[in-house]
Amino acid sequence: MTEITIAGGVYYEQVQWPSWDLIFGSGGRAAASLPGHVDTIDLRTYARADTAEAFQRAADVYGFRLYAEAAEQSVCFQYVHTLSTPVIVPAPARIRPIAPLRVQADAILRFGMMEGSAVVKADRCVYDPQSPLNPEPFERNGSRAAHLAIVANRGEVGALTGIADDPVAAAQRLLGEGAEVVVVKCGASGAIIVEKSGTREIPAYRSEGVWTLGSGDVFAAIFAAYWAVHGQSATAAAELASRAVASYAESKSLPIPAATALRTTIAQPVGAQTGRVYLAGPFFTIGQRWLVDEARQSLLGMGMNVFSPVHDIGNGPAATVAPADLAGLNDCDAVFALLDGLDSGTLFEVGYACARSKPVYALAQSVGDEDLKMIVGSGCRVYGDLVTALHHLVWRV
Repeated sequence: MTEITIAGGVYYEQVQWPSWDLIFGSGGRAAASLPGHVDTIDLRTYARADTAEAFQRAADVYGFRLYAEAAEQSVCFQYVHTLSTPVIVPAPARIRPIAPLRVQADAILRFGMMEGSAVVKADRCVYDPQSPLNPEPFERNGSRAAHLAIVANRGEVGALTGIADDPVAAAQRLLGEGAEVVVVKCGASGAIIVEKSGTREIPAYRSEGVWTLGSGDVFAAIFAAYWAVHGQSATAAAELASRAVASYAESKSLPIPAATALRTTIAQPVGAQTGRVYLAGPFFTIGQRWLVDEARQSLLGMGMNVFSPVHDIGNGPAATVAPADLAGLNDCDAVFALLDGLDSGTLFEVGYACARSKPVYALAQSVGDEDLKMIVGSGCRVYGDLVTALHHLVWRV
């Protein structure tokens, strides 16, 4: 009989596009991911009475045990899209802290939480700090583990160590502070495993649709199941976790398919491509400018070099702006186009890029098929979802 205890938050999640309004949070999503991978799953969390009652129904459906310490507040994460910075309600400064959870088990997956912390005692523990700005070092609250794996994104390992520009060096410092393995989650690029024996890269796997909300939770859950519970190597556990993320990103459904299904499903490894992206789109209304800014910030956050006419050239006479924009197009490796509104300048830029055999990826949510005929027929890739379009651009397979 295999068992795991998860200590993590249960929170409301709302996304405007695509629409999403559910209770999960890191702890809840991890617990819902693991039926079929671990026999007994216990979730320790904080929850207001109505939230606990609502999420108990999910626990009954998925088949894990929920133990919720009483909280006065419920926390909600509100997103415009799944790459946007969430609005947290109530604001983090107004969330009243609660005494730490005390958790002891052989195998524990510990997440950082908004309301408090979990003091854990484990033989094998996987720790995901869940805070890019102020992550709590694992042992600061008195937690102890004979074998510790830290699973964190690049920002978190940088914040934990003060080494912001070299995730491998940051991970190696964490090894020196007591971790047995550090897995650095790198988004669309996959993950990096750092152990005393060396460093390995784990690819991301392509999915046709891309849903990123909670993908890190799924990765941590599957990694914990196979490293902390089943005793597999960090490489084997992370490889399976990466495949699990692709499955979740495609379907948005839980639990994650069984390990045999993940291993035997044909999956295409991908990674973030280097190069310069030309961001084409109208910016003449506040809504248009907002979307350009969102696309640019998302691409920069994914590690891309972005040329944006409104940011890098600005307004001016045609004789000045047009040559500068064309020079930007000539210098780019790919184009990301915002097609809603069928702006004439954007369509010209798309055609110019096609004529020079540069790959074009585009977002079009309110454009008819007839208006897209030449664009699609020219080999441009057009998507109805911003996050999916951005990921396929970054992968460029």
